Amino acid sequence: MGSVRLPRPFALFVLLALSGLGCSRAESATTGPEPAASADRARPASGGAGPSAPLVLARGIRFVKAGGGDVPSLVRAERERATADGRDLIVYVGAKWCEPCQRFHQAAQRGELDAEFPELTILEFDLDEDRDRINAAGYSSKLIPLFVRPGEDGRGSDRRFEGGVKGERAVANITPRLRKLLDK
Repeated sequence: MGSVRLPRPFALFVLLALSGLGCSRAESATTGPEPAASADRARPASGGAGPSAPLVLARGIRFVKAGGGDVPSLVRAERERATADGRDLIVYVGAKWCEPCQRFHQAAQRGELDAEFPELTILEFDLDEDRDRINAAGYSSKLIPLFVRPGEDGRGSDRRFEGGVKGERAVANITPRLRKLLDK
């Protein structure tokens, strides 16, 4: 029986996929294992895709906490990373005190939304910390949470929705509107 030669990109993908078997989360030599939710679902926006960034093959919602700096530049850079990973990008504005924000975030971190949004990256801003700079970049709203498909220039577009309901229906209220926003 002859040997089979795989095309180089496919062989590289198989090698990378197999190298991740048995590893469920990134580990740091100084701090030990990270919690699965933060290791598999988030990475800092300022971290980039440099040599120290972990290879994340996990599917589902990935939160990226926005770093400091110019918002449109941050959004453009994160959109490039998301596109390179075959993912969609949504800009999200929430707050620690916002109940619908908390419920959505918790459901996403528990993996409850992975089937609905298998390839979604959410660039996350905090209204209280980032208000002036997100407003200047077109990510202002009367209500939160705010979900926006960014424009090509990294600024907020009119493809957005804001607000949610409190209580147990919060996630069920947000999910179909987020699906519709991604399907446009």
